[in-house]
Amino acid sequence: MPKASEIKKNQPVEYDGRVYFVRDIERSVPQGRAGGSLYRMRMYDVVSGAKLDETFKDSDMLNLADLVRRPAVFSYSDGEEYVFMDSEDYTQYALNREAIADELLFIDEQTQGLVVILVKEAPVALELPPTVDLDITETDPSVKGGSATARTKPATMSTGLVVQVPEHISSGDRIKINVDERRFLSRA
Repeated sequence: MPKASEIKKNQPVEYDGRVYFVRDIERSVPQGRAGGSLYRMRMYDVVSGAKLDETFKDSDMLNLADLVRRPAVFSYSDGEEYVFMDSEDYTQYALNREAIADELLFIDEQTQGLVVILVKEAPVALELPPTVDLDITETDPSVKGGSATARTKPATMSTGLVVQVPEHISSGDRIKINVDERRFLSRA
């Protein structure tokens, strides 16, 4: 059981009988107190996605949750359910559209490096790779010599995601995108 001061971002913890992902941690040292630091953690329930803000003393003990991460690929969608297939034993995991709405902007049939997160054998979340390759379906026409300038233009991906790209990129190009920053990195 680690102390609150040892918890890192994106770690799963058990709190009040539920499993949460720690998405953000703010450390503060109260003035005039002989005690230690306080850690304000923004956590999201892995099942419902509900947000919880909680403050812990640095000496508070937290339980790490028992999660299983399985490599997977996108298989198909069936209405509100998205089905992913385990890359090793071909088990199928169904996740609801609401649970993975943000992640769906980065997923197409060719996306590699996806990880399905299981709690007690049930799929609860999807973890994306650091970068993904997506096709541009719509953007302004490319500008010759545009690579010499730092100007950008919006481009819509095949998944609906919109990112800023350099002027020399055109519709139909496949580009590499940083998932955390939602930023263009290079041509794929």
